[in-house]
Amino acid sequence: MNVLFLVQAEQRAILDRLYEGIAGACDSCDIRWLNSDEQANLKRYFHENVDISKYDRILFFLRFKKEMRQWRFIRTLPNLVILEHDAYQNYIPCKYTGKFSAHYRRMPWVRIISSGAGVSQRLRNEGFDACFVPKGYDQALLSYQGRERDIELAFVGSTKSVAYSGRKAFLDELGRHENLLVTKTKSGEEYCDTLNRIRFFVSADVGMGEYMIKNFEAMACGCVLLACDHGTLENAALGFVDMENLVLYRNVAELREKLDALRGAPERAAAIAESGRRLVEQRYGFSAIGRQIVEAMRPPLSQGQALSWLQRMLRTVGL
Repeated sequence: MNVLFLVQAEQRAILDRLYEGIAGACDSCDIRWLNSDEQANLKRYFHENVDISKYDRILFFLRFKKEMRQWRFIRTLPNLVILEHDAYQNYIPCKYTGKFSAHYRRMPWVRIISSGAGVSQRLRNEGFDACFVPKGYDQALLSYQGRERDIELAFVGSTKSVAYSGRKAFLDELGRHENLLVTKTKSGEEYCDTLNRIRFFVSADVGMGEYMIKNFEAMACGCVLLACDHGTLENAALGFVDMENLVLYRNVAELREKLDALRGAPERAAAIAESGRRLVEQRYGFSAIGRQIVEAMRPPLSQGQALSWLQRMLRTVGL
């Protein structure tokens, strides 16, 4: 399978290993890093730089804000697959509520690879060709160091986005009762070192409906993951088992109750951390996730709406 893979040149997360995993599972993979201007004018980019006849699949992993404004052009592309890590925002109160569905409704034959099992199910219920491949972690950047854990309870990451409003509220409430460190670090070595110092990592993905990358990163670095419970479907899809390979909570009171129990049973806490680390090392490194994404692209795609004679002529001249 020959794939054209379009990604964001400016990406907050370091996803190089994910891209390598995807490329390594294809017969050939032409990865293009599009800057902001190129993402904003895909019609021009394709006209000047792409021969679509060379590819069996075109894979988008672009900024949704720019993508959704160009549906008239995007719907003309054959063999299109969209990889989307933010489609959970379709179903939570934020500026993108319902906008993913509206975008996909204009081209319902496109395959969507979503990072949420529940999100994928909801999209399928709406009639879309959606499948689930979870987020994961960069196995080259993040690993267990076996060092002393001198930070008992912490969260590392951003709380500023509107989509993270539930996260911030939860952390603020927890911080009123517990000695909680909320901090940010640089990506890479500093982030890995910090995770390896934390005993209990608070994943406050409240209201998001799926597990963000931080969950896998914290588990890979040997933290006991305290994660907001996203329900049976999500947990079963990922192999997450409460008090076995992570700790699930539904509110601050439940988190504090389980945290107190594990403080009094350090051997059990260590066993949970070890079990969680083994799980993500086996299944959720970006190399493995990349292979899953490619397998999700392989089955035949639905046939798109036939282009009119005029549309075919316009495509030949890049319009």
